[in-house]
Amino acid sequence: TPFCLPVFYPISKTYPRRPRPTHTNRRVDPESPESRIVVHVAMLSRASHALRRAVTLGGAVAPAAHSHTARRLLATTQGGAAKAVGAVRHDWTNEEVEALYNRPLLDLVYDAASVHRANHDPRQVQQCTLLSIKTGGCPETCNYCAQSSSWKDDTGLKAEKLMGADDVLAAARRAKEAGSTRFCMGTAWRGPSQVGKGQFERVLGMVSEVRDMGMEVCATLGMLNHEQARQLREAGLTAYNHNVDTSPEFYPKVTTSRNYEDRLNTIAAVREAGISVCCGGILGLGEEEKDRASMLRVLANLPEHPESVPINALVPVKGTPLEKLEPPSGLEMVRAIAVARIVMPRTVVRLSAGRINMSAADQALAFLAGANSVFTGDKLLTTPNNESNEDSEMFEELGLVGRPAFVPYMSGGASSDGSEWGENAHKVAPSIREGAERAQKEMTA
Repeated sequence: TPFCLPVFYPISKTYPRRPRPTHTNRRVDPESPESRIVVHVAMLSRASHALRRAVTLGGAVAPAAHSHTARRLLATTQGGAAKAVGAVRHDWTNEEVEALYNRPLLDLVYDAASVHRANHDPRQVQQCTLLSIKTGGCPETCNYCAQSSSWKDDTGLKAEKLMGADDVLAAARRAKEAGSTRFCMGTAWRGPSQVGKGQFERVLGMVSEVRDMGMEVCATLGMLNHEQARQLREAGLTAYNHNVDTSPEFYPKVTTSRNYEDRLNTIAAVREAGISVCCGGILGLGEEEKDRASMLRVLANLPEHPESVPINALVPVKGTPLEKLEPPSGLEMVRAIAVARIVMPRTVVRLSAGRINMSAADQALAFLAGANSVFTGDKLLTTPNNESNEDSEMFEELGLVGRPAFVPYMSGGASSDGSEWGENAHKVAPSIREGAERAQKEMTA
């Protein structure tokens, strides 16, 4: 499943070392093919500096004005056309994204922070909770995932039944009390078609009841067809997670039970149903940095940018084919987040699995670079996560505040862009409408 991540076992920190990528400033022949890319990146840096200077001279920029400030700053693209720094684009090339990826890290973060502040409240970080409502027994062959039945004998993970609605709702209430405003439910399914109508209808009921609690609701149930996406939309689903995991080129090394086109087809069905798309990837699967850049290019060039892009770090698990891989470093996570922020300015970038291995300083740099969501709770599906008291202390230390439920998402579909609070407001439960109204008051206060 797309949000499927490995079960946790105590793991030795003696991972085999691999060379860290180096990112050096190097001179480029002005006549070479790559020179235009370098010019583009240099212009981006100058434009973001101008933005910072404008903010310094003019004082704080109101959240509503952030995107307008960014649009006035121009950079030169590969073809020589003028493009606004922080503008929403769907024509990124691999060369452009790789050029961003290869920048010195501090320069990259510096520019990503400018784009972030031009489009988002930099202090606001949404807290989300992810619950595995159906664990184990998945027929997919994702090499990173302990929930696959292909290596159950090695991982020791037993398949469980779909949780009951009462248990799921109790977990959602606890998450809400702890500060989460989005509740995500994951199943170890290939898709609803695999399990039959009855179980899918139970999940639809859970979606409606959690939404009526005044929380945003996300689900990750595997591959969907158009009818299943429509049913989830009618049940009140806010967003659907379906990660592409990695680049199209590297994907065959991640799983053999589906192809990249299957992922894109589900994303298209979700988008056409009016549900917001949550789609990202996992770092540390054995891919190269060019694969990470290619993955972000795919996401940035979708017909509409995803509402949310989770950036996950592999948590190696004993018994899976990737058990001996070294997890990505905190700074590798920061680099991916910074590039994601620049190529998808209005998207919410979610710092997801593997955060437990990042220091508070790494996470602070990630928030500066553009991350504006984290997952809270002691587990992410079946992997360990940061303790809630640690997160509370970090939020206080960094001056971060939570994002209320139902604040419109700039890159969201009809399910989360705020449009349903207009003429369609009568169709939603009073608790949902009240939650949206409270969120709007907090934004204008």
